[in-house]
Amino acid sequence: MDVRVLVVDDDVVSRMMLMHLVDSCGPYEIAEAEDGEDAWRQLAGGLQPAIVFCDLRMPNLSGMCLLARVRADAAVASIPFVLVSAASDSETMAEAGRLGASGYIVKPFALEQVRAQLAQVGQRDEPPDEDPDAVARRLGIGPERLLVYLAGLQRQLEEAARQPAAAPLLRLAEGCATLGLAASAARLRAAAGQADAKAAAGAIGHAVGAAGRQQRRAQA
Repeated sequence: MDVRVLVVDDDVVSRMMLMHLVDSCGPYEIAEAEDGEDAWRQLAGGLQPAIVFCDLRMPNLSGMCLLARVRADAAVASIPFVLVSAASDSETMAEAGRLGASGYIVKPFALEQVRAQLAQVGQRDEPPDEDPDAVARRLGIGPERLLVYLAGLQRQLEEAARQPAAAPLLRLAEGCATLGLAASAARLRAAAGQADAKAAAGAIGHAVGAAGRQQRRAQA
């Protein structure tokens, strides 16, 4: 059976472009939603996509609000959720990470960015994020200090997202590995070997989401 991808965007042209890029990446079964409310109705009705690509700014229910609903519902909380937006400011990306975004794509779309995010579907055997308590013990620090380190890493990732072509990917990969984000570290190392700005942007977006999730877990 083909892997199902849900594409959410209130702009029909943008939605069609993204659907075309997803289709170009492999044999995916694509579902579409015209806004966040439409997407939530489908998810609440039993739709179980392998990954969601969702526009950030939409009427009725924004991408951020839809992400928050998804992460709060046990039935769909584990679905990779990629936000798509023209906004690339650090505040927006930080909020996406805190809410649990799995990745972040900056418009205009590029095939390599979409392919990098779809790799999450085929990499469910990626190493999971290390438990924050285990990270703190390994580093010999307390939970408060761990949060400081994670916040610092997230700031570096957000800065790197503004200029992915010039980002110190290997240094960021080491930071992720140190703080228990093994999958993000692996993606950043792979992107460093490609010397491709779009691959770097995809890896950084993944790491931004992972750092935000790790901070939430450390605060729980």
